[in-house]
Amino acid sequence: MEQKEPKKYKFFSHTECEFFPCHKTDKPETFNCLFCYCPLYALGEDCGGNFSFTDNGIKDCTNCLIPHSTGGFDYIMERYGKISDLIKKERNK
Repeated sequence: MEQKEPKKYKFFSHTECEFFPCHKTDKPETFNCLFCYCPLYALGEDCGGNFSFTDNGIKDCTNCLIPHSTGGFDYIMERYGKISDLIKKERNK
């Protein structure tokens, strides 16, 4: 089986960023900065990530590496419809 070239649009690493890496990782060379701010944050508990809530109710994604992982792009794209649904629901209120 022929191995495919990875899609360049799915990965960006901004190693010169003053916050790089913004999450603890033992593999900074595979840390993906494409989704610097995770679009799934708005889904709250339905994002599927490793999150918690602070004492004052703020979602804390410190322990989630999904958007920064090798398969993070595909994971987020698979759930993008949920974000569209959320927007439609908010517009129809």
